[in-house]
Amino acid sequence: QVQLVESGGALVQAGDSLRLSCAYSERTFDNYAMGWFRQAPGQEREFVAAINWSSGITNYADSVKGRFTISRDNAKKTVHLQMNSLKPEDTAVYYCAADPNFSRFRYGYRYWGQGTQVTVSS
Repeated sequence: QVQLVESGGALVQAGDSLRLSCAYSERTFDNYAMGWFRQAPGQEREFVAAINWSSGITNYADSVKGRFTISRDNAKKTVHLQMNSLKPEDTAVYYCAADPNFSRFRYGYRYWGQGTQVTVSS
């Protein structure tokens, strides 16, 4: 069974840093694009960042550009989202996603994790 498991969510203060991780079990995901999305209460799930299989291509939402960094370690089957200078508006459930094709669109991803909560207090 395909699994994507997020971890690292926490309650932090504005300005703090946090590192999210997404562990995957499928070897084929080494060749997949991986994305991070987030969903705040009452809002649509939105794109945060994406990385292609070789880490040669990354893409970020304008709202996180310069503050968040996506990376991956295929040997460890893990994708990370380093989040710096966190703001209260970053509060959301963060989801990891995987798909053979690189995309910044929610419906472009076939596989999803269960999410991890990030709460940033002011």
